[in-house]
Amino acid sequence: MSISYYDFNNLPKESQIELVMAEGKIIDETIKNNLRFVVYELSSFSVEIVYNIDSNKIAGLSAFPGNGVHGK
Repeated sequence: MSISYYDFNNLPKESQIELVMAEGKIIDETIKNNLRFVVYELSSFSVEIVYNIDSNKIAGLSAFPGNGVHGK
């Protein structure tokens, strides 16, 4: 499925998370303190999901246009 950055941002958060989990490809992952930062590639943009390791819940989600957080 191909979706634009702008269409993605117009989805409800639950739908954004579901789409990233179903279609996203993990391109980077890091852990700091009790948070796990996972960057997914989705269509032509990147999405970072922050997981709280202690509560096993999503603490945040950010989308980055273009090549996203790893773009040059």
